[in-house]
Amino acid sequence: MTTVSLFRLAWGLWLLSWLLATPWSAPTLKRVVSGATTLVRLVILAGVVLLLGGVSWLDVRHLWHVGSQGVWLLAALTVASFLFAWWARIHLGRLWSGAITRKPAHRLIDSGPYALVRHPIYSGLIAAALVTAVAEETPQAVIGAALITLGLWGKAALEERFLRHELGAALYDAYCRRVPMLVPFLPRSG
Repeated sequence: MTTVSLFRLAWGLWLLSWLLATPWSAPTLKRVVSGATTLVRLVILAGVVLLLGGVSWLDVRHLWHVGSQGVWLLAALTVASFLFAWWARIHLGRLWSGAITRKPAHRLIDSGPYALVRHPIYSGLIAAALVTAVAEETPQAVIGAALITLGLWGKAALEERFLRHELGAALYDAYCRRVPMLVPFLPRSG
């Protein structure tokens, strides 16, 4: 199995499991639909296409070489990143949504993975993308991971604005002062 095939399989299995769990989400009361949400989705999609080798016309020379044992270690780190995202989704329970939404009985979740970072699902996916790019060793994978990171950071920023409005600025700002946005142990922003 090639490196690209191994990581495509990991991402595919994660996506399949993620989609199969969608019915357990509570109904949506309010959804953010805007040009900005469409833009971040397009940036993320472009990143995924580049990361997983969907564009064959780009120069695919290798930037470095991680070796076969390195690939397996990076595959394990990718799976660990997906498991972190899954932990966060399970911890959210029925409040989870793939879009920026408000659910019935919506409340601030600040325990479990949400005590480490405010957007642990995005953190897990960004980590998986970065590790995959290291394993694939190509410029297009690095650009893809950068686009995924940019897109998820943008989505997190939009989500924060929405949650601050929906849950109350005082509550959400206090959470922002305690917990970093995407990377654990970094200085907090409010």
